Amino acid sequence: MKKTASLLILFFTLIVNKSIAQETSIFPKGEKAPNVHHLGTVWLNELSKADSIFPNSISVATFEANSRLNWHLHPGGQILLITEGIGYYQERNKPKQVLKKGDVVKCLPNVEHWHGSSPDAGVAYLAFSPSEKGKTVWLEKITDEQYSAKNSSHTIQQNKEQEIIDLSKKKWLWMADKNIDSLNTLFDEKSVFVHMGGSWGKEQEINIIKSGGIWYKQADIQETSVQIIGNTAILLNKIKLTAIVGGNEVVNPFMVTEVYIEKNNQWSLGSLSFTKLLAP
Repeated sequence: MKKTASLLILFFTLIVNKSIAQETSIFPKGEKAPNVHHLGTVWLNELSKADSIFPNSISVATFEANSRLNWHLHPGGQILLITEGIGYYQERNKPKQVLKKGDVVKCLPNVEHWHGSSPDAGVAYLAFSPSEKGKTVWLEKITDEQYSAKNSSHTIQQNKEQEIIDLSKKKWLWMADKNIDSLNTLFDEKSVFVHMGGSWGKEQEINIIKSGGIWYKQADIQETSVQIIGNTAILLNKIKLTAIVGGNEVVNPFMVTEVYIEKNNQWSLGSLSFTKLLAP
């Protein structure tokens, strides 16, 4: 009897929590859009209309699973901020990209593309659209074959490699700016950092950057290579690092080895090690 009561309590707790999560969304879904320029179910909410002072409109779009917009283009471009779920973005004659919460997509002016949700999960995003160069130009519908087509393994590999390279570049900027919040998210809890003066874990590395014990002022990246093995990516960066150590500026050439681990479609930094090079 006690076990049954406990299960009932757990069930109702999950229902209530789910209901609360839905009610506390930052922005309402808005109205269901008529199926003119999309397939599936899409809600739109125009949060801020463009005017003579603020020329960008801001909207939130919410897609049910298995929904997608037609091919289209924006004369002034558009920026998408993915806030929930998993979706797709594809430009004409280019590989399809998988989108997840936190991703930023820059749709360049007059580039034909489409975006929508994945077959098994919905997606939501904020869209920032400049209006001075004209409205969206709508094109043909996405066929089922285009929507379900898979990228080749070679393309997927290239996309992952580029994702790691871009993430590494962001990391150097975050270290230079002492962006502790972003670094704290990037660094795995068990990450290891190997310097010329010793090795330590995430907490000490974060404290060193925060206090300015080592200020990674600028990393001039000269060569980069990536090797992906399963859910692990090994990146080699040949850099010239300008750093402030103990109040003194030093410039050294390094081969930096970065190890990233993929968990739940998110990369985290597992190891960062510096090897000083003899050549200038």
